[in-house]
Amino acid sequence: MSAIEDFLAMLAAERGAAANTLAAYRRDLEGAEEAIGSLERAGRDELARLGQVWATLAPSSVARKSSALRQFYGFLVDEGQRGDDPSTALPRPAARRPLPKILSHGEVEALFVRAEEEAQGDHPHAVRLLTLLELLYGSGLRATELVSLPLSAVPRDAPFLTVTGKGGQARMVPVSGRAGAALSRWLQLRPEGSKHLFPSRGGKHLTRVRLFQLLKALATRAGLAVEKVSPHVLRHAFATHLLEGGADLRVLQTLLGHADIATTQIYTHVDSARLVALVNERHPLAVRRRPD
Repeated sequence: MSAIEDFLAMLAAERGAAANTLAAYRRDLEGAEEAIGSLERAGRDELARLGQVWATLAPSSVARKSSALRQFYGFLVDEGQRGDDPSTALPRPAARRPLPKILSHGEVEALFVRAEEEAQGDHPHAVRLLTLLELLYGSGLRATELVSLPLSAVPRDAPFLTVTGKGGQARMVPVSGRAGAALSRWLQLRPEGSKHLFPSRGGKHLTRVRLFQLLKALATRAGLAVEKVSPHVLRHAFATHLLEGGADLRVLQTLLGHADIATTQIYTHVDSARLVALVNERHPLAVRRRPD
């Protein structure tokens, strides 16, 4: 196997990298190899040229590609395949994490009002959509986590789901009373014969693409701008509205399945108004009486 194949095999075996993650690493590494030649033999001068090759890319894309190469060369050094690490010559753009798109409380309510109206008649597809919506906004699941939930993830007597997230990491996710009620209705209507909670044709589960389509269509029926609604936006709304309600950042990190709390901290930008009010109400100087 080539060094790239060895590296990808290590990511899969030791870090539990998902198929999409491995495919992204492969694209970045093979793209760099097409630009400068063999990565195994490349030196600092060759890697420095990648700055020009990537000149038209967004800083976040350059940062991602550089990160993949740095990990690749770290692997080669650890495996004794290279005695030097030329990745210090790679560009290091100051990638700024974009602020997440969110929905207002009113917009979320409009989605639920429409979904609940459509699910009143116990039509399976309508109840399924309501359940999906409840779990996206009520539990903050990623799209892939949601559609791939096995039926075994739903416990009989506990308000939790067992979710397998990025890197194969499992976590317990609480299910609200509303989501639990919708889930119970769906379990009664759900087609039998599949191991998946949200089955599709051929024994597979509902796809991420189909989930996107269902939510976009619901947004249209609810009178919302289609581009504002997606599974990820609902996950952001879950996190943002919990933080607004006083949730602890560490708790939010656990609920979202973030490995690094720095990823969770991006949600603090939406809570600035509450923080200002907190300082004004609780700081010792705020409660001191002014002299007459």
